[in-house]
Amino acid sequence: MKYLSKEAYRDKVRGCWLGKNIGGTLGAPFEAVRSAADIEFYTHDLTVGALPNDDLDLQLAWLNACERFGTAVDAKILSEYWISAVTPNWAEYGVAKTNLRLGLEAPLSGGFENAFKDSNGAWIRSEIWACLMPGHPELAVRYAYQDAIVDHADEGVYAEVFTAALESAAFSTNDKDELLKIALSYIPQNCDIAKAIGIVKDCYSKGMTWKEARIELLTRIPDSFGSQLRKPNPDNLPTAPWGYDAPANIGIVVLAWLYGEGDFERSICIAAGCGEDGDCTTATIGSIMGIMLGASGLPEKWLEPIGDEIKTCSLNIRTDMVKIPQDITELTDRTIKLMPTFMRGKFDMFKQGGEIEMSEGENLLDSPVRKWTIKPYYFKDEYPESFMTFTGENTMMKISVTAKDGINIHEGETRELLLHAENVSAFVGNQLWLNLRWILPEGWSVSSGVRSAFFLNQYHCGMGHAFANVMITAGPALQAVNDVVLEVVAHDRPGRIYIPIHFISGT
Repeated sequence: MKYLSKEAYRDKVRGCWLGKNIGGTLGAPFEAVRSAADIEFYTHDLTVGALPNDDLDLQLAWLNACERFGTAVDAKILSEYWISAVTPNWAEYGVAKTNLRLGLEAPLSGGFENAFKDSNGAWIRSEIWACLMPGHPELAVRYAYQDAIVDHADEGVYAEVFTAALESAAFSTNDKDELLKIALSYIPQNCDIAKAIGIVKDCYSKGMTWKEARIELLTRIPDSFGSQLRKPNPDNLPTAPWGYDAPANIGIVVLAWLYGEGDFERSICIAAGCGEDGDCTTATIGSIMGIMLGASGLPEKWLEPIGDEIKTCSLNIRTDMVKIPQDITELTDRTIKLMPTFMRGKFDMFKQGGEIEMSEGENLLDSPVRKWTIKPYYFKDEYPESFMTFTGENTMMKISVTAKDGINIHEGETRELLLHAENVSAFVGNQLWLNLRWILPEGWSVSSGVRSAFFLNQYHCGMGHAFANVMITAGPALQAVNDVVLEVVAHDRPGRIYIPIHFISGT
């Protein structure tokens, strides 16, 4: 087992937030630039100090949510903060707000009619989870996932899981190859995030320059960030569909990290020099390097012009839901105070020295969540079939309902729902009869009947699964959003699960 002293932990958390501020300030002028640039220092007016950046702002809202709700924080709670505390309405931020106000909860809020579901708004705010769960990516990714589905789906979600895992593991090891292996273990191997990282690693191993690697990456994994804004494109780079930005820009973060070769200044300058979503990529590599080097290892050259200040541009400062830290010192202090709550017994403040217990080696990889099963279950196995999958879970069972035909419906139309029940009572080993009850809008019907029974077996060592298909038919009483609610109760067990399935009237 590996341990981190309280002093080293504080130094790394402070380094993370300072690196985020430095990178965001350096990279902001290069946002949406589609050409490579050789950068040596800040290019903005240094008399204004640090530049505001939504990458950091959003995490200040999450900090407040964590202070109030602790480990209960999930997509529902973060969604409330999203509507009340986050002011921008651009791109995925605005789509998520519109969906949430319509009554579509996460993950629908992040995926439904969202051209930006694969964009950059989620992975730029992953540091809070890493700092709260240092050296434990297996914990950090679960909160990163809940965070990401508020306003993203698919590649946008994988991107935040990847960065949260990498940043959390960076508290335990500085080995780049090991960190990439760890972070990649938590996302699907065939996703474009993984492909982009593979391209960059291959370019680096072949001895290509960072500028050559940039062109190779953006040619094979295009993005849309600068091209849709009609920025000059001297390298004739292809353009991805509007909003498809996370894979290429995660690739740029890794490119800057590899080619920076451990040097903070070189790493952030390469990231900014790659353009595209320059503030996000540079802020993220700044925070990664800040964790690895600690605040004590950051060059004074980059610290002196921006100091300790925090400037915001994306938060509602008039709501009592958010108390904004005055500076990086306060942000660091408040983060550190929360850490023991999220570490689930991995930190004992009464122990001599109060060291933090961290995972190391193979234990940092995505490992079985439920070990007492014939088929191990990993975090990456829990990604839903689509963002139109609605889930509920208690100590005995996990239920998912997937809208196979989509959620748009007209009067008299029928839609198929796939039910999947999983028996998670491996230690108890119970066979379960599930009682299902559908709560329907007036005039709607379900093929199984409003009430039905559903047998959920428990085979040897946690292999119990059951599937069913039901047909939902819309009645005449259509609202803009129509909620069909499935109640699931295991016979002779106290816990009830309620799963709302949202249907949109019309096209």
